[in-house]
Amino acid sequence: MPVQQQSPFLRELARRLKAVREERHLTLQEVYDATGVHVSRLESGQRNAALLTVAKLCRYYQVGLGVIVTDLEHLLEESIR
Repeated sequence: MPVQQQSPFLRELARRLKAVREERHLTLQEVYDATGVHVSRLESGQRNAALLTVAKLCRYYQVGLGVIVTDLEHLLEESIR
């Protein structure tokens, strides 16, 4: 089975999620225990994140959703072709 190329949109979303988590000095396990979200799957950029999941993480990280998703539109177009 061919390996699917990682979407630029998911790669950047993953990078931003990981950066916010690391800024807060939180481990993957701490985030999972608090939210039930397998953040490592999202941070790898291989899993598509539902908007509600991203919003849940933002609430836990105490950042606005815009911190994660602002200016990603240009990458989304590439990803849905």
